[in-house]
Amino acid sequence: MKQEFFPRLTPPELLYAARYAASFREGRRPLDPTASLDELRRKFNRPLPVEGRDGMDIIRDLIEAAEPGLVGNTDPGFLAWVMGGSHPTGVAADWLTSIWGQNAAIYQCSPAAAVAEEAAGAWLLDLLGLPEESSVGFTTGATMAGFVGLAAARGEVLRRAGHDIEKSGLAGAPPITVYIGADAHVANHSALRYLGFGNDQIRRIAVTDQGVMDTDALAEAMAEPATARIVICQAGHINSGAFDDFNRIADLCEAHGAWMHVDGAFGLWAQASPRLRHLSCGVSRAQSWSVDGHKWLQVPYDSGFAIVRDADAHRRAMDVTAGYLNHSPEDGRNPTEYNPELSRRARGFAAWSMIQALGRRGVARMVEGHCAAARALAEAIRDVPGVTVRNRVDLNQVVLSFGMEEGVEAAAAYAQAVAERLNATGRYFLRTAVWRGATVLRISVIEDGTNRLFTEKLAADITEHWNAVRRTAR
Repeated sequence: MKQEFFPRLTPPELLYAARYAASFREGRRPLDPTASLDELRRKFNRPLPVEGRDGMDIIRDLIEAAEPGLVGNTDPGFLAWVMGGSHPTGVAADWLTSIWGQNAAIYQCSPAAAVAEEAAGAWLLDLLGLPEESSVGFTTGATMAGFVGLAAARGEVLRRAGHDIEKSGLAGAPPITVYIGADAHVANHSALRYLGFGNDQIRRIAVTDQGVMDTDALAEAMAEPATARIVICQAGHINSGAFDDFNRIADLCEAHGAWMHVDGAFGLWAQASPRLRHLSCGVSRAQSWSVDGHKWLQVPYDSGFAIVRDADAHRRAMDVTAGYLNHSPEDGRNPTEYNPELSRRARGFAAWSMIQALGRRGVARMVEGHCAAARALAEAIRDVPGVTVRNRVDLNQVVLSFGMEEGVEAAAAYAQAVAERLNATGRYFLRTAVWRGATVLRISVIEDGTNRLFTEKLAADITEHWNAVRRTAR
């Protein structure tokens, strides 16, 4: 019998949303939210409808409610945090992902989603110069990617110590000592907490003035007896952009039988650039890596990658089996073997599309261009009286303090005032941070359209507004 397909009309709310989305980035919009908390609550906190509402009305109301509370993180002037700009090709692929409505849990749920992840994962390993035998899990971001990598680490170091965590859980397990820089990103501590590690198991290692681990201090700590060990290092410090000494750390890990994990949320992308790869020399000697796709790859949120050299350890840590999770020998890769979720978005489509949109050279050019723009900003402002560039600008991060000679409290007020004046222009979205005891202006150059011309203009504006703030203070 011939199968008949009955056409369905496209719901008008989809067409309306698509037209709105296609024009959203045209023209100028405030980068800072314009609505207050109370205003947003009044718009969103409506009475629960008794009956369902018309889809067109809902989408119109959503746009009206949300727009005043959106930040401009797709604009070149968004510099406050290390976030990507959601490239149009990735957005288009992400739209299709939502339209297709696939659950990427197992191969049979969506063969296309499974194979897209397989292909994109192989490209990622190539781009990042990591061992080709490694497995790749597609996650929400680097926090969950770190969780996956460290789960594999936990299981493997315990297995080496004679404990089967899959069989016995953590009950009676030998202790694991985790070594991590005192200035490491908080996401690593979140992942450790999810995995059952407390402060007593974590050795915080002293760091340099750039926030990376003092390897002599690490060597001293690792000289003490321990049953099982995990070392967490970083490619791209969240403030300074600096890199740990991976070769020295790898030597220590090999000497002590430790698992080496790299938090490479954005800095691991230096591996994609022949000009910048020296910054991450030795990073491929690790056993696992966590990296974001929604940063330098410009994939729409959410996107992260958990990469593990030992695919068996990766699967042991993540795999879920049940009678209803169908599997046959002819199936391809099951994504659920590499992620902690069953119900999950098909993240491979957008990553697959973006890697092709940029290509090997495009990724390298983007990373190199952003880092050059950051260096240009630092050079343009380095000699301005009262402004201090507080980091060695190797990557895309620039950390500035103002008027430190007048004391910490004055410097904090100055940094906040400069940020507020810059944000008020409508051209920038900046925030202050606290690092090494000082309130600083932290600038992250990572949006798709941010270049040297932009940061040179930013340097001139910082100088102008800093001088105005100082004149007012006097």
